[in-house]
Amino acid sequence: MLTDDVSLPGRERQASEAIDSARVPESAEDEISILDLLIVVAQRKRTVLTFTLFGAILSVVVALLLPKSYQAEAVVMPPAQGTSMASMMMSQLTGLGGIASLAGGALGLKDQNDMYVAMFESRVVEERMVQRFGLAEEYHAKYMSDARKKLEGHSDIDGKGKDGLIHIKVDDRDPKRAAELANGFVDEFQKLTEHLAITEAGQRRLFFEKELNEAKDNLGAAEEALVRTQQKTGMIELNSQSRALILAAASLQAQIASKEVEIRSLETFATSQNSQLVQAQQELAGLQAQLAKLGSSGTGNDADLVLPRGQVSEAGLEYVRKLRDVKYYETMFQFLAQQFEAAKLDEAKEGTVVQVVDPAVPPDRRSFPKRALIVIVATFASFLVGLFAALVGDQLHKMRQDPSASVKLQELSRAILRRA
Repeated sequence: MLTDDVSLPGRERQASEAIDSARVPESAEDEISILDLLIVVAQRKRTVLTFTLFGAILSVVVALLLPKSYQAEAVVMPPAQGTSMASMMMSQLTGLGGIASLAGGALGLKDQNDMYVAMFESRVVEERMVQRFGLAEEYHAKYMSDARKKLEGHSDIDGKGKDGLIHIKVDDRDPKRAAELANGFVDEFQKLTEHLAITEAGQRRLFFEKELNEAKDNLGAAEEALVRTQQKTGMIELNSQSRALILAAASLQAQIASKEVEIRSLETFATSQNSQLVQAQQELAGLQAQLAKLGSSGTGNDADLVLPRGQVSEAGLEYVRKLRDVKYYETMFQFLAQQFEAAKLDEAKEGTVVQVVDPAVPPDRRSFPKRALIVIVATFASFLVGLFAALVGDQLHKMRQDPSASVKLQELSRAILRRA
């Protein structure tokens, strides 16, 4: 029993020594595996160098054969949105705290560059670019849609920069042509915006221009009708009281019609709670009440004015109506002309749609290919492929020397051949 007890500590020491001796080979195996890899690379350095040299030479040839491409850039500044109706509406929300910022983000009022970038990339602009520069033949495109896709692939229009500007970049093999294409985008965009009302003032100008042309035609027709009536009835002038009553009623009717036009104009971009719209509606109600006091049976140029009996003869009633129409359209024309001129001035104050900050110039350096980068990356990749090929070759050599592994390789090759 004593012998067994004394032998226990000795057995524990032997076990610990066995564990320690088992750990040493593991680290030694790790070191040996790294050394083995280095030895394999050293033994098969010719393979590694061959792959690396071949990749470097091939990359140089490819870099020299790749066609040169030049990138020209034009920079434009979109118009400031501070004076637009959208900004005025947002300023009314300043007292609502966070709601204003949320509304601004929902309406897209913070950044208008996205809209202008979309217009630069619109179908109209791209088709005009293709036709202007003959890009269908240049890109060997059979259809217009294919030419547009090729143009989109050679161009990059970005309005997301921190500077708030829009950058138009175009790639082409000819540096001069690249600059012409970049500037062509700006020219075609400006031609497009000549027919579009981008700002609130532009919308008002188009609206009042249409109404003004219509009022001008109506005024000319009313004047011709008055002349024919004068020739038919022989009446040249009414008495002063009847004339004053007609002029007053015609003026009120024209003011009512003008106020209705103004309300329609405001409704194109303002909500029903807008202060200007509410004020215009109240003024319209007041004018209609004044017209009712004069005894008119309605509103507009077709309303009948009730005159006291005996002041106008039956033969002169037609003349009264024609004279009223002339005065009505005269007042309408004057009002619309004033509004049209005011809208033109507001639009002129806002400036052009975009201003060219930096026109594109022919670049003096190519943008593609980056020959040095191509050679460096391809050489490094070839070096890695060479290392992989060296390791695989070494493993295959060892497997062929191992009888069992050699048999498995033969079976694998026969199976592959049978499959083929």
